[in-house]
Amino acid sequence: MKILITDGIEKTGADILLGAGFELTQKTLNAQELLEAISGYDAIIVRSATKVTKDVIDAGTHLRVIARGGVGLDNIDVAYAKMKDIEVLNTPKASSISVAELTIAHLMSLGRFLPMSNITMRKKEWPKKEFSAGIEVTGKTLGIIGLGNIGREVARRALGLMMTVVAHDPYVASTDLNVRLVSKDELLRVSDYITLHVPFEKARGPMIAKADFEKMKDGVILINCARGGVVVEKDLLDALNTRKVLYAGMDVFEHEPPTPEEFDLINHPRVSVSPHIGAATREAQDRVGVEIAQKVVESLNASVKEDETVPA
Repeated sequence: MKILITDGIEKTGADILLGAGFELTQKTLNAQELLEAISGYDAIIVRSATKVTKDVIDAGTHLRVIARGGVGLDNIDVAYAKMKDIEVLNTPKASSISVAELTIAHLMSLGRFLPMSNITMRKKEWPKKEFSAGIEVTGKTLGIIGLGNIGREVARRALGLMMTVVAHDPYVASTDLNVRLVSKDELLRVSDYITLHVPFEKARGPMIAKADFEKMKDGVILINCARGGVVVEKDLLDALNTRKVLYAGMDVFEHEPPTPEEFDLINHPRVSVSPHIGAATREAQDRVGVEIAQKVVESLNASVKEDETVPA
């Protein structure tokens, strides 16, 4: 069987696929090239760059598996793939630690002005007085929206920092962590810090918009290492300008790369930014490669056995 890998895979993952006897093609393709090539493959492995649309799925006449090395599936038409009996796979746990650590990095660095002081000192300035009113995280309340794999890892680290943690997740009824489950409105009301770990769903729309900002404490700190679109960026910028939100940490944006208009937010003096690198650690990439390869091998082998049991 033939597997197309468009956004790369770690050697450990590729070795698993080769060891299982599959033929690999690794190349970057634009949308038209993908449409022309996909019919020759039984499976495709992507990351976030490649879009597996309805047209791609229709052109993939031999596709059995679509695999995404990562958590989100927003670049894949999952419903249509399932309608065509194509299995869709992802790696929801492999990058959880890395994303959680970046979340904590933004959270910690904002309270001690690290992004701002780096910029200022490189201009040969000494902003000791300007950045003298730091904020400790100890004893503060962190609100986590989305208590899945990543949200749980964030909670563990926040508890280790002696923070109080509350969480809102309509799909979680109980937890073994020392975390209080609350309504979204209560979380917005009591949290000193808020971090989001939910997918962006077009049908649901953004998780945080103007009305939500109005319910937050004055001077709240907001972190988004989840997905662009879960926070309305214009409303966040307004909240920063009124100091309803004191600081924001952003790893994801509505458009990636960002549009010129989005740089009003990125260049804001009280915002810490990173270019969607939550899962971009050596350890996470290796785990992603291994996990997705193992899942693809299992799925393709199962589909072959199923074919063998179907009467001719």
